[in-house]
Amino acid sequence: MTEAIRDSGQPAFQLKSSSVSLTSLELAYFDTESFEEALRDKIRQAPGFFRDIPMIISLERYQGPTAELDFFKLIGICRRHQIHVVGVRGGDEDQRRLARHAALALLPAATNRRSATEPANDPAAAPAPTEPVATVAESSSNPAPARIVSQPVRSGQQIYAPDGDLIVLASVQAGAEVLAAGNIHVYGPLRGRALAGVNGLESARVFCQSLEAELVSIAGHYKISEDLQETGWKTPVQIQLRDDLLVVTPLERT
Repeated sequence: MTEAIRDSGQPAFQLKSSSVSLTSLELAYFDTESFEEALRDKIRQAPGFFRDIPMIISLERYQGPTAELDFFKLIGICRRHQIHVVGVRGGDEDQRRLARHAALALLPAATNRRSATEPANDPAAAPAPTEPVATVAESSSNPAPARIVSQPVRSGQQIYAPDGDLIVLASVQAGAEVLAAGNIHVYGPLRGRALAGVNGLESARVFCQSLEAELVSIAGHYKISEDLQETGWKTPVQIQLRDDLLVVTPLERT
């Protein structure tokens, strides 16, 4: 069978662009025991969320000595807990050299992410352009359209809006996942996982008619079901990020 395909002239593979949501672990320092203990604690909070996920190690806030940064030990700890470290973001030249020796992908730092994706605090001030002028002009006159889903998002499904908002006109069932670069609106019960601002947009929000979620995340900051039940459970709410914390507030009904 393989020989027949090869003889037909069909290429062995094709390269295509793809958008994938990745979890980022912001490392402050690395100590084997404290790292694994903290990782176990996070996994206990949401075991299903961490199982077999790809993860990026962010070194943008790393404060420990470079000599203590042992990527081989870090990768081994993560693998024991079914987490797959695929790359490193940021870091200085020595840290990136260590990551390269550990066969990790190298990603650029995201220090300009907020200025590129969020409005300035002063409404009259325009954000500094971080892309070619033609792209910015097109973006400002033609904002990314929202992706609208009319049917329930069923268990095992993943719906992704890579450029703008995601609007679900039905329920998001347990075991389902909805992701968006912008806001997420669910006009029904939100029982699965909702990840808004997946490209780092901290001003993104999640709106739903009934909060029953397994997990909600905004720009990488998340709360699991046990935490979400403390406020607004099974009621219409909006969820937003304030001072690196997710805040749940009721939606006013008219």
